[in-house]
Amino acid sequence: MTKDIKVKKHSGEKEAFDPTKLHASLRRAGASESMADKVEEAIRPRLEDGITTGALYRKAFQELRKIQSPSAARYSLKKAIMELGPSGYPFEHFIAALLNRMGYEVEVGQVIQGQCITHEVDVVAHNDHQQFMVECKYYNSQGKNCNVRVPLYIRSRFHDIEQRWKSTPGLEKRSFHGWVFTNTRFTTDAMDYGRCVGLRMVSWDYPKNEGLREMIEKTGLFPVTVITHLNKKQKQQLLEQDVVLCRQLLEKPGILDQMDLGKSKKNKVLEEVRELIDES
Repeated sequence: MTKDIKVKKHSGEKEAFDPTKLHASLRRAGASESMADKVEEAIRPRLEDGITTGALYRKAFQELRKIQSPSAARYSLKKAIMELGPSGYPFEHFIAALLNRMGYEVEVGQVIQGQCITHEVDVVAHNDHQQFMVECKYYNSQGKNCNVRVPLYIRSRFHDIEQRWKSTPGLEKRSFHGWVFTNTRFTTDAMDYGRCVGLRMVSWDYPKNEGLREMIEKTGLFPVTVITHLNKKQKQQLLEQDVVLCRQLLEKPGILDQMDLGKSKKNKVLEEVRELIDES
């Protein structure tokens, strides 16, 4: 009986297993209601009191993958973003690609002269009317939240850069903004401070309906780490070659030939990527 099952969250807090939350997460991944029913039916007998959210997720993912790989890839999206490490460098390039798809011109890894000192900036993004200093805070653990010290520090750096930009010829028609992305979550204090000083902040599910998950779904840009037919080592090989996006594999499928996957495995990977992109 799942009514007595408690699920342990990343914070250590326990809550009653809620099938509606499981269904909602599966539906967001593109699973039909009947698929969600099948997944729940399959994992119910294997749920034990105190199961972690991670273990629950893995069980659901394994069952969903048996039914439909692209939906399983979408369901594993949050975990896939966590795998854009360990350096955080691929995460910066992924964010830059998202912003570029949204219409901004982007530059990664820039050294910018401020009013007082120089700053290493993860991404600079701009269009005709706006210019952004973008910082990407990547964490290897979901339990690590982005606290208020991060936006405090970034706001001070942005202020120094903003003063210089305001006096730079050619930028007179642009407004200047700071933007922070994280792959985990912001603490309440961090969000409060960001709103107070006008710092744009994006985490997995913040702002509501405009978080990182929604940005990925809207742009159709998925990281290679979502591919279910590749193991962790193979995904890392791609990241080391600066292959961050699934679309890059369709543009240059020969990249997979360097990985000794075999023709059958390569075709499965490319088929999964095509289906994933076609559904976005």
